Amino acid sequence: MPSRPSRPSRPSEKERDDLSTVLRTGEGAAEPSLPGFRVSVVGGPDRGVDLLFDESRPARVLVGTSPACELRLSDRTVSRRHVSLELTRAALRVTDLESTNGTFANGMRLVQAYLEGGEDLRIGDTTLRVARLEGAGPALSQEMRFGKMLGASEEMRRLYPLCAKLAASDIPVVIEGETGTGKEVLAESLHDASPRAQGAFVVFDCTAVPPNLVESALFGHERGSFTGAVSARNGVFEDAHGGTLLIDEIGELDVNLQPKLLRAIERSEVQRVGSNTWTRVDVRVLAATRRDLDREVVAGRFRDDLFFRLAVGRVELPPLRARRGDVPLLARHFWRALGGDDRPIPPRLLDRFGDYAWPGNIRELHNAVMRALALGDVSLASAGLTRPADDPQPATTTGSDAIIDEVLALDLPLPRAREKVVEAFERRYLERVLVRYGGNVVRAAAASGIARRYFQILRARYKEA
Repeated sequence: MPSRPSRPSRPSEKERDDLSTVLRTGEGAAEPSLPGFRVSVVGGPDRGVDLLFDESRPARVLVGTSPACELRLSDRTVSRRHVSLELTRAALRVTDLESTNGTFANGMRLVQAYLEGGEDLRIGDTTLRVARLEGAGPALSQEMRFGKMLGASEEMRRLYPLCAKLAASDIPVVIEGETGTGKEVLAESLHDASPRAQGAFVVFDCTAVPPNLVESALFGHERGSFTGAVSARNGVFEDAHGGTLLIDEIGELDVNLQPKLLRAIERSEVQRVGSNTWTRVDVRVLAATRRDLDREVVAGRFRDDLFFRLAVGRVELPPLRARRGDVPLLARHFWRALGGDDRPIPPRLLDRFGDYAWPGNIRELHNAVMRALALGDVSLASAGLTRPADDPQPATTTGSDAIIDEVLALDLPLPRAREKVVEAFERRYLERVLVRYGGNVVRAAAASGIARRYFQILRARYKEA
């Protein structure tokens, strides 16, 4: 259902105090300015192309042959998403994205490296030269939120200027990020700050509708067009007319429906199931996904032309574990919002929150604060979290060590190794909580502190594996 238009949220006095403290103490804040770099193609078929890399760019810039890459190359030996470039306080961080032919800096293969300028970066048959710009770069934005998105970390504050530009435009945008990073919140904030703010904001979740009903839900249907269609019904495109449509988890959309979605976006018209006529619609489309759509394209599960049409704008939300200083800030915000105004959040709980990896990101933090308030306890166990130091285990328990040893033996890059350990933990956690509640998904999800829909997503993921 469409939500009522609302004005962008403004921080309360207490929130402003929290945010000012974060910026003043440097907890999660950047230096007054960051260095700038120029990345130039000096060898290969795209010689002469260059990219000015400063804070006007997204937090992470992709280099490759995909339409989603900020620096797009035509070199066929370069992967679709070959390497990422990220501006840090002192250098340019380069990360190989599991490319086919590897990434080399001054002849040495790298997984991740920090470049200070003067290096040659080789990807496929293309050579990039990294040059440090003279003088200080522009000061980092002092904005501490964008609409309903709250965060004073460098990682978030560098996103806000890009979000403001995207909100003022009418282009499609792909919002990427792990589950629970706030993709829907960002989409609504883009809508609220856009010229369409007085129109409807409609969310369509590709995982929440049975596959045989997705076409009808998107485009509508006529009476009698299929069994159970007792009356005509609008689809979400018609519901969002004059406003914004967020297609959540678009990576789950059946490949056979993707051409129809592409037509609806390109021609601004839809055809109801069972109808021979086309209906004009005026809709801005945003898409959110936790999947790597480039990999889905390569695997044949997502159409390249649809991806190209959607990824005109792109925002990648960082995971909570990468947002330095934002965990205590968000925890205090949730504590007050959930009714904890009569007492401050216990410092011990904040300390423990700071030590946790937050695989469920902001959604998990929100649920953890909710559980801690409801149970009146500051232990991680009561907040729905666990940590070995908090729950002594028998000396004979060696399963977790065995899993870690198995992952270490694979010699993977740190991000992939961490991901595999988290996957193993999630799988065992789901198995245990389901056994405890006799396979009852509703009770198991409630006990886990996550929404039933996301519990089902995790369960399905590990069933497939």
